Amino acid sequence: MTLQIAQDVAADEVLSTSAFALVTGMLLDQQYPMERAFAGPAKILDRFDTLDPAIIAGAPPEEFAEVCSTPPAVHRFPGAMAGRIQALAAHIVDRYDGDTTALWSTAKSGEELLSRVMALPGFGRQKAQIFVALLGKQLDVRPPGWEQAAGVYSEEGCYRSVADVRDASSLEKVRSFKKEQKAAARAQPAG
Repeated sequence: MTLQIAQDVAADEVLSTSAFALVTGMLLDQQYPMERAFAGPAKILDRFDTLDPAIIAGAPPEEFAEVCSTPPAVHRFPGAMAGRIQALAAHIVDRYDGDTTALWSTAKSGEELLSRVMALPGFGRQKAQIFVALLGKQLDVRPPGWEQAAGVYSEEGCYRSVADVRDASSLEKVRSFKKEQKAAARAQPAG
């Protein structure tokens, strides 16, 4: 199955064939348009020639920051994100011997999967739940209890997050949902 998150054939192919690219795209998906965040790993691959976590983790930080900062940058804060990507790569090397898929393929339950994803640098609970939902909904990674671990993001027929993006139409529905949520949050009186 080819993911269609970045809405760019080459970038989506990278996401579909590299587990580290998918995790990196999720990391970059903050304070930046979703499809541009998920296109970031393809830019890194084009400029750095690899998405091997061991090579990325071991790269000189200044060199890797330059890879991420070259226009068009991988994120609106490319220097900070370069450091986070290297920390993510080091985590995958240290905990999973460089095999990103082991993050989810060896998880025995949804709760264990959520815990593992939450342990990734740059992943809080909400981002981790969205990633668990993405794995379950789009890649059929469904250890027992994955729906409970992903919370509302596991619901079918909703358009809350990247887990629900399958094409341009669903991307637009997710964007609309996020705009509605932001507007509702702004309308709440400060307490």
